[in-house]
Amino acid sequence: MAQLRQDYEKFVEKNAEVIVVGPEDKATYADYWQRENLPFIGLPDPQHSVLKLYGQEVNLFKLGRMPAQVIVDRTGQARYVHYGHSMSDIPSNEELLALLDELNQEGKTE
Repeated sequence: MAQLRQDYEKFVEKNAEVIVVGPEDKATYADYWQRENLPFIGLPDPQHSVLKLYGQEVNLFKLGRMPAQVIVDRTGQARYVHYGHSMSDIPSNEELLALLDELNQEGKTE
């Protein structure tokens, strides 16, 4: 999440909203968000309903959910999905921002 916080304003400039979904309960998530003063939305998902909807995997050998990044357009269509195999397998902000540029460009030509 530190990576997202670092470039949060760049995501906002590209008309994107950052939402981080996690398996914790509401109180735990709220406490963490307040303590870390995160500028984006945190969505607690203790029943894993949102995470399952987007196909995020659980790997018990790696102690939990594997990272997943999803870019959803304004119509609700997933336009990009990356399923990581470890916490170090996360696309860079530069890659995500470039994808947003492509999507924004597509929106201008449609």
